[in-house]
Amino acid sequence: MGLVAVCSRSTSRSSYACIMVTMMLLLAYMPCEAHLSSTFYDKMCPNALNTIRTSIRTAVSSERRMAASLIRLHFHDCFVQGCDALLDEAASTTSERNARQNLNSARGFNVIEAAKSQVESICPGVVSCADILAVAARDASVAVGGPTWTVKLGRRDSTSASLSQAETDLPRFTDGLEKIISLFDNKGLSARDMVALSGSHTIGQAQCVTFRDRIYNNASDIDAGFASTRKRRCPTNARDGDSNLAPLDLVTPNSFDNNYFKNLIQRKGLPESDQILFSGGSTDSIVSEYSKSPATFNSDFASAMVKMGDIDPLTGSSGVIRKLCSSIN
Repeated sequence: MGLVAVCSRSTSRSSYACIMVTMMLLLAYMPCEAHLSSTFYDKMCPNALNTIRTSIRTAVSSERRMAASLIRLHFHDCFVQGCDALLDEAASTTSERNARQNLNSARGFNVIEAAKSQVESICPGVVSCADILAVAARDASVAVGGPTWTVKLGRRDSTSASLSQAETDLPRFTDGLEKIISLFDNKGLSARDMVALSGSHTIGQAQCVTFRDRIYNNASDIDAGFASTRKRRCPTNARDGDSNLAPLDLVTPNSFDNNYFKNLIQRKGLPESDQILFSGGSTDSIVSEYSKSPATFNSDFASAMVKMGDIDPLTGSSGVIRKLCSSIN
């Protein structure tokens, strides 16, 4: 009331200044919205990124497959309640890790925990698990010859998990193309982002249970020789050898490149959800483009990872900074 009264009595010459002062005062009382920034830890924990990088490089050097697991872990985090760090909650039935898309397949939690422990030793209570997941995905890509990107930081960790949302929002290996596009669209990611992110399957391995039906259904969308080779490690009987592994990329399974897309064109995608990207549908042209231009794929992958890292982060006073990434504390 006082501000309005002062402005109403002001002369025409001072009215503009009065309005500006009023706006500034109002803004001063508005809550500030926190944003992610690549320099978030520069003053609070300047050695955080180097510490994480060293930890991730050590883990990937010990097991190249871990690079794929860490990239997948960040993806499965961000698609469920935003990039807020997956919770273990072993005693709870709501754990996201118990979702069908994660159970017995999501891995690398121990690597994230080790990186968190090292960061805690130099900057206790400062760096979130969600940020460590984001940085780990970037560093894992670089460790196997993939692209790098600037990771925006400042996420905080959630204090709850949602198994039901995980099972609803995460893609499944049996999903069709339109369903997958829709799931990504719900998170603000385009079909092109989806194809680029799927290209992370240029590294890593899949379990027999995820591709058994594809290699035994004698369909026209799979190379016969490729199917025959995969049958050697994946018996036809359900639950027999379910966890046996096969590389997602037939040619260079331990290097980040664009061979994954070349495989799709040759009908050598392993899970159904991979081959569906090149099956006469709307994403065929994107797959063809990436198969011919590794530079375009790398650039689009990096951009899509940044966009994915922006999905509904907790910032400012929301959430917490966990001491352990596997539990609420």
